[in-house]
Amino acid sequence: MTTSVVPMSKGGAKPNRDWEATFTSWGTAPSTTETTKCENAERAVRKAISASAKLSTKDIRVFMQGSYANRTNVRQDSDVDICVMYTGACFTNYSMSQGVSDSVLGFVNGGYPYNEFKNDVEAALRNYFGKDSVTRGSKAFDVHANTYRIDADVVPAFEHRRFHGTPVSYWHYSGTEIHPDKGGRIVNWPQQNYDNGVWKNDETGRRFKAMTRILKRLRNEMADEGYDAAKPIPSYLIECLAWNVPNEGYGHDTLRADVRHAIAHLWNGTRADEACNEWGEVNELKYLFRAGQPWARAQVNTFLQAAWDCIGFE
Repeated sequence: MTTSVVPMSKGGAKPNRDWEATFTSWGTAPSTTETTKCENAERAVRKAISASAKLSTKDIRVFMQGSYANRTNVRQDSDVDICVMYTGACFTNYSMSQGVSDSVLGFVNGGYPYNEFKNDVEAALRNYFGKDSVTRGSKAFDVHANTYRIDADVVPAFEHRRFHGTPVSYWHYSGTEIHPDKGGRIVNWPQQNYDNGVWKNDETGRRFKAMTRILKRLRNEMADEGYDAAKPIPSYLIECLAWNVPNEGYGHDTLRADVRHAIAHLWNGTRADEACNEWGEVNELKYLFRAGQPWARAQVNTFLQAAWDCIGFE
């Protein structure tokens, strides 16, 4: 598989559109007003936690995560994700260490179950925002918007620690872990997502985040116009795809050339499992196309072909 291979155009393009002007508009960072409303939502959730007699005395961090925190959000990203993370206890993962364990580290049962913490967060949000302004979901609470703030998905989480090394020399990565009401467990790495995104954006002359916004807007427009291939592609997956475009693939003379190169590279890489087996999420702590992910390589390849056709690349 060579880098010179590109998707075969199948028609359906918009030949009269000024794609450079479109991509320039789509790649623009969020407005100050939008950012302010996000910050207002985060501040309000922090006040709700502080007003709770039960939670105000506990070690809790409240922070934005996801596209708004990473400044890769676009207009149709309506909800800001706000994590309420309890740090007085943690879930542990020793699968990548040798001989490290709870007993070696002296960890004991914290006595504050995750489900109790989630119920306490729910009570705090309802007391502060009002019962009708908060909807409980399996993973998060929807705190409805007003003129001052945007809709917020409030995610109660415990700290998750993935340990490496041996009892003599060990370290851990810190992430978040949630247990949805419907069962299971979900581990995420918001700080690593943020740090790596900032690094790649600097290394690519601010093109990485612009590319992420462009591909998200393209995906949203295609979905609105009835492209079935665009509908199952979530926002975070788009960001991870942009992450897997090598840094040297950014920085062409035009954004259109950057987008063409990115789609061609990603399409080539997703034609077979072997080519993208080592691709990672932005955090580089999860593989992008291995077991447990809610998306599939073939879906991505089909979407990229449709995107190439929609733009009219040759």
